[in-house]
Parts: sequence; structure tokens; C-alpha cells
Amino acid sequence: MAKLIAGYTSYGITKINALASFLPEYSHFSRIRPLSPKPSAIIGWGLKPTSVRARQYASRHNLPYVALEDGFLRSLGLGVDGYQPHSMVVDYTGIYYDASRPSDLENWLNHATFDTEELAQATRCIEQLSRYRLSKYNHAPDYLLPIEGQNNVLVVDQTAGDASIHHGGASADNFRQMLASALTNHPDTNVFIKIHPDVIAGKKKGHLVDANENPRCHIISDNINPWALFDKVQAVYVVTSQLGFEALMAGKQVHCFGLPFYAGWGLTHDQISCTRRRVTRLLEEVFAAAYLRYTRYANPYTGNAATLEETIALIADQKRQQERLRGEWLACGFSSWKRRFIGHFLGPAAKIAYQKELPTTIASGIEKPNLLVWSSRINDEFKVRHHNLMAAIWRMEDGFIRSVGLGVDLTQPLSLVIDRQGIYYDPSQPSELETLLNTADFSNDLLERAAQLRERLVALKLSKYNVPGKETIELPANKHTILVPGQVESDASIATGSPEISTNSALIKAVRDANPDAFIIYKAHPDVITGARIGALDTNAKRLYDLDASHVDITVLLAHVDAVHTMSSLTGFEALLRQCQVHTYGLPFYAGWGLTLDAMHCPRRNRKLPLDALVAGTLLLYPSYVDPGSRQLCNAETVVSLLEQAKSQQFKSRKHMLTWKQRLYRCYRNLFIGSH
Repeated sequence: MAKLIAGYTSYGITKINALASFLPEYSHFSRIRPLSPKPSAIIGWGLKPTSVRARQYASRHNLPYVALEDGFLRSLGLGVDGYQPHSMVVDYTGIYYDASRPSDLENWLNHATFDTEELAQATRCIEQLSRYRLSKYNHAPDYLLPIEGQNNVLVVDQTAGDASIHHGGASADNFRQMLASALTNHPDTNVFIKIHPDVIAGKKKGHLVDANENPRCHIISDNINPWALFDKVQAVYVVTSQLGFEALMAGKQVHCFGLPFYAGWGLTHDQISCTRRRVTRLLEEVFAAAYLRYTRYANPYTGNAATLEETIALIADQKRQQERLRGEWLACGFSSWKRRFIGHFLGPAAKIAYQKELPTTIASGIEKPNLLVWSSRINDEFKVRHHNLMAAIWRMEDGFIRSVGLGVDLTQPLSLVIDRQGIYYDPSQPSELETLLNTADFSNDLLERAAQLRERLVALKLSKYNVPGKETIELPANKHTILVPGQVESDASIATGSPEISTNSALIKAVRDANPDAFIIYKAHPDVITGARIGALDTNAKRLYDLDASHVDITVLLAHVDAVHTMSSLTGFEALLRQCQVHTYGLPFYAGWGLTLDAMHCPRRNRKLPLDALVAGTLLLYPSYVDPGSRQLCNAETVVSLLEQAKSQQFKSRKHMLTWKQRLYRCYRNLFIGSH
């Protein structure tokens, strides 16, 4: 099959990370230069000024011009702030915002049929966009507006010169007509006018900035999530803004004074008609055409093609963490190495300052900073010394899918947890993870994601650190095999959560006493093997197990053993992912939910959970994930893809061997910090 080449003139097209995934019909992309070979087609940015040269070249050489635009669910933040698109419109006929001629989208809506499965997918996605309150861009804060009632009217202004106004058959006059109609049609209602923030700042011009001269009109100029506006209105008036279609998804009455892509199909009250649009459509049909057929999706961090559902999940996770961590932060006691990355995990809406020690008090005021401390620093002495600040302290710790390599070797993490209540490994008090597992309503789409993530982690043989090891093991037939994972004995999860059995030697003895005929396998913790942490077995304990598998890959062991016995190791959770029986001797975060056999009991944990609810809470909702390339928030599925790529590349090139910096740090740690 001949290779298809897409030519372009706009340099910005080269900056799209996932261009090949958005346009899989082309095998190569080439910038048009003098004497360059003629491509198969020309791609450009819709009808933007930057596309003029591309469209002229296509016309001169009788080539198809393919119009590209950002999709209707673009990203968490703006492109000017470094956010790559998660979606892209690809149109071979016209472009959706140009109502003067047909587009691929309009043609589908005029002629296509939509089967039951496609409409069911549209219904699910509309519900998810509504539940997660997603828009084209999702950087604006989402908060309750101080507006009385829910029967108000929203009028949406647009910036002067917006291409969709002219190409949507409208002009400045239509904005004045729109406002007059809203006031006339709703004589007893407050009218709220959404003005672009750049207009208020004087950077751009709008059309309705003087509307507040009418006492019934109220200007909203702040950046705010559109769904917060929909919460307070019954009707929405637009010219061509995409906000109108999102309002339809929110169940609002929509009046159009231009011709956006969703007007003319019987869903909106239209002031302008388009004779080409002659079919009445359901909301789900317009959505299916626009969001499922017309728009293409890709993960900008992995470069891989994606579905709309995967894109919703990723941006929803980014938005949830952004909003949860929005505000002022004071990070105390962090090393210079950690300072390089912890701010990324707080997200783009957080403002972070650093200082060596905690302040003695927090100044009173509206904006009190959140205090952030690495969780292992918070011991009993710390709590006594800073008792007056404990309520304001958030704890930070490594996440459950961490990296390729050990934290002790200064391998930058892919996930961290940031907890305002406690920390997941300390059962002496609630943590956000425990509260979430006790109270969260796990939706069907979340449980489905959890199941897919669990199956993928198992299939890819991924664990927390992904340290390479021997990949084969021989075990005796017809014997009950038990894996006992060693832990770092100074680990806080043992100190707080395993008071009765607190050493690896005591654990081995307890397991052997309870299982005299079992075949017991012991795997020492990787940090103990390196000499960086304490936890070596005593002489007697070494006689109680049958096989030392310290250098065997943990995922290989979990695939072959019958049960895992542990104090509080994350290996127990990884065993649950593989449907392996787990016995706990302490109170790790995954104990007490009806999935493990537990020696201890936590009265706060009073809910029986299915495995995928535990996975959803632990891996999808609780941690923050960051893409190391862009340093932007991402999600668990993205990190697993990045880990898969990194693991494969590093193992092939043997980069998993220690660098000289890591070797020097180990030497320093062992000599001056001590193995604890």
C-alpha cells in the first residue's frame, strides 16, 4: 500500500505530540518547502489565518485540504500554558464552525444513522461529562456561585473577532439582539452575562461589557467552570459558543443567535436558519456525530490513540486533583531533591513556598496556607512539638505505582499521595484513603476502569518499584506454598500498624508456627538487600523458611504461590490484584475490607468491598500522578503506559544498573545517615 504523506505549512503542527495517532491514515508528515515532493494531502488549522498558505497550496496543486481543530474536550489547561490537545477534529469537507458550507459533521447529521450501541455510548459519555463537570478546557475553578435560586438566565458573550461568529452567520448586532431577547423573554428573572476575563482585563474586546448598566444584568467575569453557571440557570443564550452545547448536556433550554454546529437540528431555539440542516436530531445523535465520529482522541503523554471514555477519565482525574489541591501551600523540611518535583504533584492551581522548618504558628487570615510535610518525619515527638499545627498538616508519601527503581536511589516518583487526615499506612487514625474506601460511591465506569487497570498491571508484571529479578522459579508440587515478603523494620507502617509482630524474624516464626508443613518462601526487601535499610533475619529465622527468593522478580513469585503472609507490605495488595490469598499480621490499608484474613481488627473499617472498589480507591482516586516529561498531572492508566515504555527501554539498554550518582548517594547514606 502506498505511503500517504500529509504536508503542512504551519510550524505549530509539528508541536502536536500525538499527531500520528490523530491522523493514522498518514504515514509521514512533511513541511512544505520550495522544491519539496508533492504530498498526498495538505493539513492546516481550519480557517485560521495560519491556514491561508496551506489552503492556497492545496488549491494550486489540486490536493485535498484537511482541516484540523482542537476537539470539544481539549485538555485540562490552555494550549498557551503548555497543555497538549487530548482531542482533535479532522474534517475533509469543511470545518464545524463554518455554517456557510457543509462539513463532515453536518453531513453525518444530515444523512447518517446511529445504531443502538453508538447511542448508548453517547448517553454514557454525556452522563460522565456531566458528573465530572468537564468542558473544552478545565483549568477554571469549580465553586458554588453566590447567586440565589436556579431559575436565572445566562447570556454568553464572546471575544470580538472570534472566527466562529463570522463563520456562524452572526455579527456584533446579534449579541445586542440576544441580550434584548433574554431580557424580554424573562421579565422577572436575573440575567447573568458571562464575559471573557481577557475582556475585563482590557486584553481583548467583547460585545456586552456595558450590559450591567441595566439593573437586571449582572456581569460574571471570573474564570469559572461552566457547570457552576449551569447550576444556577434555567436558560442559556449564545451566539455560537460551545457553551451552548454543554448547556444542552446539562438539560438547559438553549437559544442560538448564530449557527453553531448544534443549531438547526431541533434541539435549540434558533434565530437564524440553515436550509441545509433539514433533519431533526436527538441530543445523543448530535453528540455521537460530534464527539464520537468527528473528534479523534489521543493521550498526549504517551502519544497513544485513546477513546473518548479514556480521555474523560484522564481529564476528570486531572481536574479532581487540581481542585482538591488548589490554594496556598507551605512545604516544610523537604530536601533539595524532593523540592524538584513535589510541586508538580500539587497541580497547576497550587502555589507552593518552601522553608526548612514548620512555622511556630499560622497567621490568621482568609488564605491560610496548607502545611505539607513528608509523612515519615511525623513521629510522636513531632506531634508533641507541633501539636497546635497538626490539624493544618497534610502528609506526603510515595504512591503505590512508584517508578522503575528504588526511592532510596533517588529515582523520581511517578505517583505520590497527599493526605489531609493522616496517611494510608498508619491505622492509629483515619486517612483519606480509609475514609474514601468507607464512604465513596464507586460508579460503574470507575469499577470498570479499576478492573481493566488491575488486569493490565498483572499482565505487564508491574509492581511498586519494578526492580528486575530472576524470572524463573521451581517449586515443589502438592505443597502449600507461602510467600513471606520482608520489610524495612524501621518502616512507619510497622511501627504504627503491626505492634505485635514487628520484625521479619518474628514474622517468619509466626508463619512457620501456624503452617508447619507449608513450603515457605522468603523475599527480602530490595532496600535491605542493598544495605540501605535494616531488616536482616536473625540466625534462627533463617532456618525456618525453605527457599530464599530475594533475587526473584516479585511478580513471578506472586504468580506461583498459594498465599502471602505479611505484616503490612504492599506485596499483600499486589497479591490481591492477582486473586492470591493474603494473611495480614498488622493493619495495612488493604486489610479490614473483607478481602484478607486478618490477625488484627480496625473498628473504623466497617464496609465489605469488592476487589475492584479497593483498587479504584487505592490506585485511581487516592494518589496524585505526574507525567515526568511535561510535569503535568496525569492518571494511573497513563503512568502504567509510561512505566511499560520506560521498563522496556531501560531493561533493553541495561540502564537499570546504578548510576555513579546513585552509588555515591548509597555510600553517603550508609556512612552518615545510617541504615534506617
